[in-house]
Amino acid sequence: MNRFILACILTVSTAASAFSQTSQVLNFLKSISGHETVAGEHNAEPNSDPTKSTDSIYAITGKYPALWSGDFLYEADNIADRWTMIHEAKKEWDKGALVHLMFHACPPTCGEPCSWRGSCGVLSHLSNAQWDSLITDGTTLNNNWKKELDGIVPYLQYLKENGVEVLFRPLHEMNQGRFWWGGRSGPDGTARLYQITHDYLVKTKGLTNLIWEWDVQDLNWNFAAYNPGGSYWDVLCFDVYGNGYDKTWYDSLLTIAGDKPMAIGECAKLPTPAILKQEPRWTYFMGWATDVFSSNTPSQIQTIYDSPNVITLRQMPGWKTPELKKERPDTLRDLKH
Repeated sequence: MNRFILACILTVSTAASAFSQTSQVLNFLKSISGHETVAGEHNAEPNSDPTKSTDSIYAITGKYPALWSGDFLYEADNIADRWTMIHEAKKEWDKGALVHLMFHACPPTCGEPCSWRGSCGVLSHLSNAQWDSLITDGTTLNNNWKKELDGIVPYLQYLKENGVEVLFRPLHEMNQGRFWWGGRSGPDGTARLYQITHDYLVKTKGLTNLIWEWDVQDLNWNFAAYNPGGSYWDVLCFDVYGNGYDKTWYDSLLTIAGDKPMAIGECAKLPTPAILKQEPRWTYFMGWATDVFSSNTPSQIQTIYDSPNVITLRQMPGWKTPELKKERPDTLRDLKH
């Protein structure tokens, strides 16, 4: 057995869940694992229009995705519209959707706002000395990163106060070296920054409504070199932009996930019903914003949304939050979109 996979198995088998409370979302994902898959869609910029891509899915299929995704983003205008995006997250939760959030963060060497590329871009690189400073408690770069996290805390706190559980996927594609945070293997690499981020948001800021997703891409097989440890993540996410639908990837990831939920964290090309039948442990797939519409025909999108083992919004059970107990039945799974 590959030593990286073996190390992951040992890590997961001895670790507790990262989520510290009873989670409706985790329980739901576990209940469908191996049987059904949630259809999801990411809404990229602008944050002023946080249903842009989900509305496009509805225009094609007549169905809304059951997972709505947004991003805190990094440009000045999208930062200014974060509340618009967060208020939509609550609306989606109230409708019964899974809420998923990402954070394309600016490098701590520059702070917010920043660009996509360049020395102060999301696609940039920290020197080894800068990285060592970043993961050392109390240094300037370490404090800068926590200050950047402080910037998103009020939004996550608002969601917590309103009973919204968030599938949170920070530092995504950890084995992807294009991002300033990614591509650093080993215990003092990207995995360490993930641990710092988790502990700060959960232990220091008390954000116990976050369901932590650990995310890698179909680039290489050394996942163990990026694994922060099973006590730090609840869902294993796998981004498919190459040959990731090949079952060899799926079979290897099964050994890492154990009994935890697995998901297709991002994809441009959507899975087919045949793929989901062969790989039934994917609890959701999340189409990547407008790339979905250039990588799939309307007929292909319609086909996967019509698949009997794919869950769309009207088939979701509804969440038992104080605002919804008197407004929604316990289950809507019998309703057909």
